[in-house]
Amino acid sequence: MGMFCYQCEQTAMGKGCTVAGVCGKQPETATLQDLLIYQLKGIGYLAHEAFKAGIRNEEIDRFVLEALFTTVTNVNFDDTAIAAIIRTGDKLKKAFREELAEHNVVLDNVPASVNFTPAESNEALIAQGAEHRIPDSQKNEDLRSLQQLLTLGLKGMAAYADHAYVLGKSDETIFAFFHEALAALNNENPTVDELVALNMKCGQVNIRTMELLDEANTGTYGHPEPSKVSTAWKAGPAIVVSGHDLLDLEQLLIQTEKTGVNVYTHGEMLPAHGYPKLKKYPHLAGHFGTAWQNQQKEFDNVPAAFLFTTNCIQKPRPSYADHVFTTGLVAFPGCTHVTRKDFSAVINKAKALGGLPARDGITLTTGFARNAVMGVAGTVIDAVKSGAIKHFFLVGGCDGAKPGRNYYSEFVEKTPKDTVILTLACGKFRFNSLDLGEIGGIPRLLDVGQCNDAYSAVKIALALADAFKCGVNDLPLSFVLSWYEQKAVVILLSLLSLGIKNIRLGPTLPAFITPNILKFLVETFNIMPITTPDQDLAAILKK
Repeated sequence: MGMFCYQCEQTAMGKGCTVAGVCGKQPETATLQDLLIYQLKGIGYLAHEAFKAGIRNEEIDRFVLEALFTTVTNVNFDDTAIAAIIRTGDKLKKAFREELAEHNVVLDNVPASVNFTPAESNEALIAQGAEHRIPDSQKNEDLRSLQQLLTLGLKGMAAYADHAYVLGKSDETIFAFFHEALAALNNENPTVDELVALNMKCGQVNIRTMELLDEANTGTYGHPEPSKVSTAWKAGPAIVVSGHDLLDLEQLLIQTEKTGVNVYTHGEMLPAHGYPKLKKYPHLAGHFGTAWQNQQKEFDNVPAAFLFTTNCIQKPRPSYADHVFTTGLVAFPGCTHVTRKDFSAVINKAKALGGLPARDGITLTTGFARNAVMGVAGTVIDAVKSGAIKHFFLVGGCDGAKPGRNYYSEFVEKTPKDTVILTLACGKFRFNSLDLGEIGGIPRLLDVGQCNDAYSAVKIALALADAFKCGVNDLPLSFVLSWYEQKAVVILLSLLSLGIKNIRLGPTLPAFITPNILKFLVETFNIMPITTPDQDLAAILKK
């Protein structure tokens, strides 16, 4: 077996990628990522012991965030970069042990991950990683299922925490949980109850993490406002920005002012057009293309520069490979890596390519985050009381390339005209171009934002429950979610930690969930796989 990875929804045969990743990840890359997770368990153990002794090391905290985020699907495909991160972690770990010794922190019977030392050559490093592949990490499948669920939850939460961190927002309790959970993953004989409790705590801590990110985004760029966004092309040099990082986008907009270069968002960057501090830039020209998985087709032979800021990159086609740039934690072999402090290489490439021709497009609407929706809460509540709005659907999540995701567009199209659809994340590109009309001046389709804006959706649900003096599960509200990668996993854990039940999940259930763990989730939370839009709508609306 060259590798084993089942952290995303499109994993081979619905069981696991063993030859190469469906995402394009090669066995060596997967193995190095497994080794990085193993090393993080050792670092987490030390940091957890330090926290218990009242010691915090911010450099360690930051490293854990970035290292976990590096292993999220479609972030880093560069073996050299990952190997360098592993070796950096080793230096930090050794210095940290010395720091703890100076503070008289006694470390007896430490797990093997604490004593791990990376090999000098990358080839030997990959051999070390082969000893820590997922199937060998825990022989009991149910325990491994819960351990992997927690690991993937940590990866997703690290992405949210990192976005908040770069905007100056952090919380010691979030870092404390990262270390607690990583330390616990060293336990070779945990109980099911211990792991279930850790997974639920991961969901709870992620709610705080998403709240922090919401504070970072809205505190920096203002509360999103409902905004019309064109998909038309303007004639002239262009940079297309993909990913999620608003700080990267802001820095690019600053550096491209008065250069004659237009900036377009792509994929999950669409909601950036709703933020007042970002939409003020006149050269934020519009939105390019649709969801991340269509980039190879949509970027083909396009004379624009492409900047990837977070987890969205696919192997570039030859027709545009030399004008792809990565920044932050994103890396792909052969692509030029730049920092947000200096995007001049991206700008110069955009100018050298000559620019886009003018082309017509359509108009999309975004910006219906919690502040905008709560601003019309009275109208919404009155519409529910009068019967004008009969039901709410939250239809959102990550999109992907596997067949079966047309379910979500068909589902939305078939929702009755007296219902409202909240949506977020890249799954919305299946249906966000639809004109579903309005109810009393309120659009039936409300784009809450990125997957990073899941907190907005949670706050809207909680506000509705408060207004109607009931629990979220008693509302005329149904969750119909699509998942692809690890951020969706931790959002699911967050919803479950809030006690939200009857979630419909698709297009397939996670391969890392064993039948016994699935049975537990069904019995406890009544999680259901999607069936057909007609069947699911009938079942939901008959209640």
